[in-house]
Formats: sequence, structure tokens, C-alpha cells
Amino acid sequence: MPGSNSLPPAEKHTLLDEPLGLTVHTLPQPQDALAADAQRTARGRLRMLAVLLVCAAPVVASYFAYYVIRPQSIRSFGELVQPQRELPKVTATTLEGKPVSMPSLKGQWLLVSVAGGACDPACERHLYLQRQLRESLGKDKDRVDWVWLVNDAQPVRDALRPGLAQATVLRIDAAELARWLSPAAGHRIEDHLYVVDPMGHWMLRFPALSVPAEASGSAGVAPRGLDAAAAAKIKRDLERLLRASASWDQPGR
Repeated sequence: MPGSNSLPPAEKHTLLDEPLGLTVHTLPQPQDALAADAQRTARGRLRMLAVLLVCAAPVVASYFAYYVIRPQSIRSFGELVQPQRELPKVTATTLEGKPVSMPSLKGQWLLVSVAGGACDPACERHLYLQRQLRESLGKDKDRVDWVWLVNDAQPVRDALRPGLAQATVLRIDAAELARWLSPAAGHRIEDHLYVVDPMGHWMLRFPALSVPAEASGSAGVAPRGLDAAAAAKIKRDLERLLRASASWDQPGR
């Protein structure tokens, strides 16, 4: 008959004495499975990040070239202040005597001029230029305040007040002001326009604008001899600052 009964006794005994061959497979440990999943997730994220970097590279490169490398043809007209200086922690007053904390001016771009209350022709020219520059910014003008800091106790002429309706006019101690703003070598603090960013840092000073001896006018009338080329350069710098900060700066405080 077929089967094991047909084997010789000796061979049958050998087969019965051999142990069964069993292969034992080790089960995966939970921590090993978690580690493998983490590695796969990390590799996926790295691939996604690489794709995003490749897509964003042209944009990043263009911003770096425009704002950091700055070719000679678009160099800023204003002088960057290093290190930047925070608004002084002092109290100024309005023309009516109301106290105003200087740090409360944060939250807006500030285009600042400095002059005594008598407001000579250079002062009038600056006030006129500040107002015109702000108006020329169109929809972005509400992100900019124009500020006149009066650094003495002289009264402001009534003839100037109508043109200052949209300005912030504050009287501040001259010594405190001099510890914050400073002019270029060979100039007075009154000779420049200054820019303060929304975080309250003085960061830009425009070159002094000379005023012809015969210049006259008021905050609402253009003094003769206004340098249109300088005004255009100041406007260009302001527009570039507003564009660069558009993602985080909003109108109003």
C-alpha cells in the first residue's frame, strides 16, 4: 500500500525521531512602527518645503535685490539712521496745552518737521511740503501723519492755523527733542524732514532743503523756490516704505 507503511522500519524510525522545523518570526515593536511613520512624514515635509522654496525663489530674489542690494539707480534719497531711535518717553503738549505722550504717536508712519512757534520761511516750506506729500500718497495717505514739533515757547501765528487742521502739532522741550533727533553735520535740527516708522523708531532723515531768502507763504500756499525734484525723491522714498510695509501696517492706530 502507498504511504509511510511501505517504508522500511529503519527509515520510518528516522523520520519519527527528527524534530519539527518551525520558523518563529519576531513581531514589530510599536515604537519601531512609530519611528518609521515619523521618518516618512519628515521626508514628505522636506519634499513639500523644497517645492515651495523653488516656487518662491524668484519672488524672494527680486525682493532681496530691490530692498537689500539696491542698485545705484534706486538708492534712497533719505539717509537711513543707524541705530534707529525710539520715540522719547516724554510728554508734549498741544497748542491748546493738552498733554500728549510722545509714545502715543506709534502706530502710524510720521513725517516730522521741527521749528519754533514763530515759523520762519523754512518752517513754512516744510509744513507745505509735508501736507502736499501726504496728499500725494492717495489711498495710502491715512497711513501717514504729518507732525510739526514746536521746540520753543513762541506762539504760533493765527494765519498758520487753518493750514494745520490735519497736522499733529505738539510743543516739546528742545533738550528732550535734541536727545532724540539730530541733524546732519553742519546743519540745524530744523533743516530736515524726518521719518518715524509705525513702531516708533526714527529711521530716516531727508537732506536739508535750502530756502531762498525771498521765500514766503504759509502752510497752505507754496513758498517760492520749492524744489520739485527733491519733493519727488522724498515721495518716492515714502512710497517705497509704504509698499514694503503693506503686509503688516494698516491705517490708524
